[in-house]
Amino acid sequence: MITKILLVLAVLVAAFLIVVAIQPDEFRVTRSASITAPPAEIFAKVNNFHQWEAWSPWAKLDPAARNTFSGPESGVGSVFSWSGNSEVGEGSMTLLESRPDELIRIRLDFVKPMQGTNEVEFLFTPGRTHTRVTWTMSGKNNFVGKAVGLVMNCDKMVGGMFEKGLANLKALSEGKTAE
Repeated sequence: MITKILLVLAVLVAAFLIVVAIQPDEFRVTRSASITAPPAEIFAKVNNFHQWEAWSPWAKLDPAARNTFSGPESGVGSVFSWSGNSEVGEGSMTLLESRPDELIRIRLDFVKPMQGTNEVEFLFTPGRTHTRVTWTMSGKNNFVGKAVGLVMNCDKMVGGMFEKGLANLKALSEGKTAE
């Protein structure tokens, strides 16, 4: 009887390990919004980490988080580090590429609750009366990330925060009150 129970447990563990192992090795979360403002105005709010507190949804999750800035005020080489509650964790963002009114690329390094490095990109596409802002985060899924992905929908969770952030950026850029 005990042998059968152990065998069933071994099969279940093996099945779980196989299911985790076949999950995608990479992830990508993307959200976009149309903002009635010129690209330069929106770009400036993203290119300067000091301005993120006005629109980032994560800033609102822990107003008491300890934030530090280093490097230039804005653009390539600027760094924003934070340490906060369990909702925001600990990490840093380093601005890697800044093409005015077009593209911002950021390396996002998490320390807590889980270590990891991802790439974040903001793309600004001008239209006749608006700017399309696309916010993307992508990265590698290690085994733990794949396992967590089985019970937590990263696209829904992070994507929802991107939607809030873009809505705040839209309100701020259009002269309305951000949430």
